[in-house]
Amino acid sequence: MNDPAQVTPDGWPRGAGYAHAAVASGRMICTAGQIGWDPLTEKLVGPDFATQAAQALANVATVLRAGGARPEHLVRLTWYITDRAAYLDARAHIGNAYRRHFDRHFPAMTVVIVAGLLERGALVEIEATAVIPE
Repeated sequence: MNDPAQVTPDGWPRGAGYAHAAVASGRMICTAGQIGWDPLTEKLVGPDFATQAAQALANVATVLRAGGARPEHLVRLTWYITDRAAYLDARAHIGNAYRRHFDRHFPAMTVVIVAGLLERGALVEIEATAVIPE
């Protein structure tokens, strides 16, 4: 993929599933952290990381669409996870869920391991930033 919004410094390999940086201008949308729950019932969709991550990504996509953003407008994701091994073990499942919502558009991304999240039982929380061109 040769996306002009993605930045890869000369001589660096392209990020695997992320961009080193993203460039955009326009109307910015910043989501609240989205966890792996059904937003209508506020109940987690399952006890495992892969299921919660897939739902968190679906929630991010829904919020961005509600703000008028499309997948290619996504410029940044920040993941807060409680278990590094669970994240690494779920990468294939996460990749499939990601592509369902965002295809092969990869923004700048950070993953932070935290001691816990506010919602009891939540294993992952994802914040997103999108920029809609004007």
